[in-house]
Amino acid sequence: MSRELILNKIRQNRPKERVEMPQNISFEANFSDKIEKFTEVLRGIGGTVLAFENIDDISEDLNPQILKSSNPRILNNQAYVNNEFSDAKTTINLVPEIAFGNTDISKINDPHDLAPVDVAILRGQFGVAENGSIWLDESDFGGHRVLPFITQHLIIVLDKKKIFNNMHEAYAQLDITKTGFGLFLAGPSKTADIEQSLVIGAHGARSLVVLLTDS
Repeated sequence: MSRELILNKIRQNRPKERVEMPQNISFEANFSDKIEKFTEVLRGIGGTVLAFENIDDISEDLNPQILKSSNPRILNNQAYVNNEFSDAKTTINLVPEIAFGNTDISKINDPHDLAPVDVAILRGQFGVAENGSIWLDESDFGGHRVLPFITQHLIIVLDKKKIFNNMHEAYAQLDITKTGFGLFLAGPSKTADIEQSLVIGAHGARSLVVLLTDS
């Protein structure tokens, strides 16, 4: 079909009268319980959420093994050991309040040396309830942008008060003058592009655990 034929058909079928565009359209989602919605969405895309009243409580539950919830609801210090994590040998922790980790990332110069990392713990800056995503920027990565993608398992510590309703609110929090690299991350890495088979961990971490705290 030629270009002119297509354009002529469009002209013939356009509205006879001028159509006014609707006004005051809002695509913003708002939730009565942002934490509940964030948890529901994140779990639906393969992530896990655990809730703690105090960040100091995390160390007790996290050591010596990584804990993962088997319950779709937010849990308060009720976690179950996930055997997949129990053999973790190389762990990096960038949240000082948590007593965990055996590898000092400041001593790593070549990002290729991060290939053996089993578990990385990072701090998330804020979350988004409507899609379960978390904003991270390079200030959270210990000097290596590849860390959240090269680790086998990713744990993110997030303040409950820093969960926003939607991406409109989330973008308002960003200051692009303060970072050269950042991203919204939601759930573990996955793809179904190849033969329509879901592959977890294709481009990044095989699992994501979010630890919500009150501070």
